[in-house]
Amino acid sequence: MTITATFLPRPDDAALPPIGFIGGGNMASAILGGLVRQGAPATAFEVVEPFAEARERLAHDFGITAHAEAGAALARCEVLVWAVKPQTFAEAARPVQAHAGRALHLSVAAGIPSDSIARWLGSERIVRAMPNTPALVGQGMTGLFARDAVDAQDRTVVEKVLAPTGELLWVEPESALDAVTALSGSGPAYVFYFIEAMAEAGIEMGLTPAQAHKLAVGTFVGAAALARSATEPLSVLRQRVTSKGGTTHAAITSLQGAEVAARFKDAMRAAQKRAAELGEEFGKG
Repeated sequence: MTITATFLPRPDDAALPPIGFIGGGNMASAILGGLVRQGAPATAFEVVEPFAEARERLAHDFGITAHAEAGAALARCEVLVWAVKPQTFAEAARPVQAHAGRALHLSVAAGIPSDSIARWLGSERIVRAMPNTPALVGQGMTGLFARDAVDAQDRTVVEKVLAPTGELLWVEPESALDAVTALSGSGPAYVFYFIEAMAEAGIEMGLTPAQAHKLAVGTFVGAAALARSATEPLSVLRQRVTSKGGTTHAAITSLQGAEVAARFKDAMRAAQKRAAELGEEFGKG
């Protein structure tokens, strides 16, 4: 299988069409919050969110009045963002379908294949997105896949909707989204895992919890910024820090002896496999 990808700059600011959100949780809030901060009025959105607490939060944070159930108001929306849990997508689609005939559909539901979404909604204009939690602070990384019926204008609209969340990457074929899920979708948890381990080690070596946390987080932020700006391969950046016989060399040698890289790749493949399983499990409805 050959995977192709197109990395995109953030699109310029332009008027967005009315947008509906099916689900008003964290990822929907990240997108909505970014668009509102860019100047989109609260009246540009229709949100369906069954939980009262989440509706109250949307009203408090963004001045958006969300509805408990799908209704005719969705018919004005040219884009529908599906920010629902994979296991509830099919059920959520049933009351929406009657009002979504002309909409472009953007799904951020992990694992649900576009064939299933097309069947549930009776539409071929579907884009799947795999964002990650740094989208909550505008530093996300989102992989995107579009079905054949999605034209260039539709792609541009999707890019504008998601621009406030961070960076975007179009991929093909659709199965590449399982790899995106394993790498960047689940990736923040891996980073937090390593930060936790570094901070705990720092405490064990005599630092205070606050000192260890600051050093561990700051190191990841700085290293990521250097990796982003550098033109050299990551291996070269690593080697520059690793003087033979020095402290870093001792640490890297220990990691290599424990085959940490191999085990880490195994973990990512497990995530990729689970992403495919979610599609099989919840895409049958």
